[in-house]
Amino acid sequence: MAFVKLTPVGHSRESVVDDLTFRELRAGYAELEAKLEARRAEVREGWGEKYAARVHEKQKMTTRERLVALCDEGSQLFEVGTFVNYGEQFGKLTSPAAGVITVFGRVHGRLCVIIANDNTVASGAWWPRTPEKIQRAQGIALKLRLPTLYLVDCSGLYLPEQRRSFSGQRGAGHIFKMNSLLSDAGVPQVAGVFGDCIAGGGYMPLISDRVYMTEQAYMVIAGAALIKGAKSTKITSLDIGGPEVHVHQSGCADVRVPDDETLLACMRRDVARLPSSAADFYRGDAQPIEPLYSPRELTGIVPADHRQAYDALELVARLTDQSLFWEVLPDVGTEMICGVGRVGGLYAGFILNRQGLVDDPDHPGEVRAGGALYRDGIAKISAFSRACNSDGLPILWLQDISGFDIGAEAERHGLLGYGSNLIYTNSTNTTPMFTVLLRKASGAGYYAMAGLPYDPVLQLSTPASRLSVMEGRTLAIATYNTKLDDDFEILTQDPVERAAIEKGMRDTQTRIEADMDPYVAAAQMDTDEIIPLGELRAWLELLVEASYQGYGYRRVKNSRIWSLHDLDALSRAVARGAAR
Repeated sequence: MAFVKLTPVGHSRESVVDDLTFRELRAGYAELEAKLEARRAEVREGWGEKYAARVHEKQKMTTRERLVALCDEGSQLFEVGTFVNYGEQFGKLTSPAAGVITVFGRVHGRLCVIIANDNTVASGAWWPRTPEKIQRAQGIALKLRLPTLYLVDCSGLYLPEQRRSFSGQRGAGHIFKMNSLLSDAGVPQVAGVFGDCIAGGGYMPLISDRVYMTEQAYMVIAGAALIKGAKSTKITSLDIGGPEVHVHQSGCADVRVPDDETLLACMRRDVARLPSSAADFYRGDAQPIEPLYSPRELTGIVPADHRQAYDALELVARLTDQSLFWEVLPDVGTEMICGVGRVGGLYAGFILNRQGLVDDPDHPGEVRAGGALYRDGIAKISAFSRACNSDGLPILWLQDISGFDIGAEAERHGLLGYGSNLIYTNSTNTTPMFTVLLRKASGAGYYAMAGLPYDPVLQLSTPASRLSVMEGRTLAIATYNTKLDDDFEILTQDPVERAAIEKGMRDTQTRIEADMDPYVAAAQMDTDEIIPLGELRAWLELLVEASYQGYGYRRVKNSRIWSLHDLDALSRAVARGAAR
């Protein structure tokens, strides 16, 4: 701690924005967050009370009730992939959360990834994107070495849509490969089978380290209906592959338990037997401390409108412990902020875009737009990203970016080359990286700031995020470029042709704006979860702690031998030389 120069950042809310502006900005977010909460509630309902009642009639718990019972009392569940398949129809049916709930949950104080079929949605069937969602959760568990718990209650593939979930590289069978990779990496997997477990889905529990079955559970290659059709044999699924068969005869399961409650208690007991978290060791004597300025103020400081600027350090001040931060290379590439802060008592690297106008070092006395990537800024975040990787620090990328600088000067500066360097760095990093799309996430800037194609462990969006190659108006101009003059006015005077161009541009802009809706991205798994801005600090605490929970598989250096110190010393030496 003595060698990490965390200093106070930020100011009180009253010093940042006046009361009227604060209320107006919060009002801008209020509608977005109300919509988010309403949609979250809609997904949590599954197929509704009628189907929950059917589950209860069988003396079983609903999947969401199981999750609450499994996790520590009063602990928060952090759901990932809430909006996968949102708004998509399969015939007359919908599949809330793609029929599977994936969460970070805390069991006996240990963070776990939990994958649970929603038994109120077509008896936990797998829909298109359900396999990908399960694999995504398994991939997160693999990168963070988090214990992985499966709550299996699954009637198999939703067969009318099997074409979209069976045969591709990420088809259902890839789940079992991920099971195998987790097992190979030594990640503990525990499965509880609560009901149906049909066909290939049986392998998901089987490759787990321990498999429990309730008296209502069965695991079968083919269920009773298929056996009757194929062999004219009348037999129940429980007789084919119930606990009597798999616990006492086949050895495919380990323990037979009477009911849901007992099974969940057994899973909790297993997790308690695992090594405890290393997070407290890495915290040392530091304890988690809330930011000096409340994260709940963020919606009144960061405008929902992506065209409005804000002070990015005020964002940092509402995310780091006690609002303390060490900004690295502050005088280089000032459009970018790189630095270290504690989150929940643990060190993390921050990389984010500064908004508004910044000094232009290539043209002294002039300014240029922030929220973009220029040569020095790219070099800075490459070096910082590499140093964090060397030091084992998790990296938090907070994107609000419109893209790379463009034009003749940008090409002369070799932005393509600097960008390639950054791509290589981010692609080869082994330290956990997490990405947040605050507002703009445009073009190659989205890639450069560790967007989802560059494999962050998790990518979060806010209700105000806009993910696209370019803004709708810009793309409309690019599409109709040959029809426009240098001021982007339509050239032709023919009224019919002019009307057609106007309509085409309008339609293009409308379509692109609709595509940028964060729910569209979340539905097709282009982002992992949409969260309210006020919840960002809680999510970062979770993710940083998850990065430190395991030990021995990646290098986390102590704070005296950080490569980051070298960067800081070199930067100060250069500054002294310039002053002379």
